[in-house]
Amino acid sequence: MDNTTDRAFMTRDARGMGNEATYSGALSLFRRKYSRDLRGVDMVTWGVPYDLAVTNRPGCRFGPRAIRAVSSNLAWDGGPWPWGFDPFETLNMVDYGDCDIDPGYPHQIPEQIFEQARAILASGAFLLTMGGDHSVTYPLLKAQAERHGPISLIQIDAHSDTWEEPNKRIDHGTMFFHAAAEGILAPEASVQVGMRTMNDDTHGFTVLDANWVHENGIDATVARIKEVVADRPTYLSFDIDALDPAFAPGTGTPVCGGLSTHQAQSLIRKLQGTNLVGADLVEVSPPYDHAEITALAGASLLLDMICLVAKARM
Repeated sequence: MDNTTDRAFMTRDARGMGNEATYSGALSLFRRKYSRDLRGVDMVTWGVPYDLAVTNRPGCRFGPRAIRAVSSNLAWDGGPWPWGFDPFETLNMVDYGDCDIDPGYPHQIPEQIFEQARAILASGAFLLTMGGDHSVTYPLLKAQAERHGPISLIQIDAHSDTWEEPNKRIDHGTMFFHAAAEGILAPEASVQVGMRTMNDDTHGFTVLDANWVHENGIDATVARIKEVVADRPTYLSFDIDALDPAFAPGTGTPVCGGLSTHQAQSLIRKLQGTNLVGADLVEVSPPYDHAEITALAGASLLLDMICLVAKARM
């Protein structure tokens, strides 16, 4: 019989959710087995605990740990509502642990993330990453573009992260400007959703700001996203500050007027049919969280992303 406690280390059967008590046991993401053996693995989840590129409040280096901990509330047999199936019966997913980075050499960190992401992607598995600040998406996109060419981006965020600068810096507000300029991203086939800060230059991205989403609704937003990205290889990047601070207080640069958790989940659930090749969720900062509200929102959105991938393979 498979062990029913500490399944992150003890399980022999990687398929399906279990019934481990939410308040105890080893904490991996959704109780998936910790492993770096990627033979036969469909999806890898991975943490990048880095926040040296923030421009306001730090703390999202603790994001992966907090998301893993609260995800035990969602790891129950039968699968998540309202999907109606257990994604881990379809996807063999492992928790790869965290990226090995040395904060003593900050300018080397993007390359360290890139090289480790590249090694994971060589297995053919779908890479689902937990940040960390949003700058970690740059090396992840670089690794994806090496395999697929210029990537379409669905960015759900309060900030454009395309502020122009003459010299390339490691910053969570400029990396998509550089990614587009370097041909890593295809801005003409990319969408930014939920923006609530001014940037006069779109740099070729389609921008559906928070007011547009609130006024036109989720169905219209998803339709426009699908029109822009079409069937291109697409990367989904969700900055938790896309949510209004009422729903996600634990983040470094909160902006009022954002999406509700329900709107965000509905949006992700309706992205079925897009050609997703990778995804991340970033900027969960537990020191500013209350009652794990933000971490729980992050874990719930990650589970919807997992179900989205699983549904496409059923």
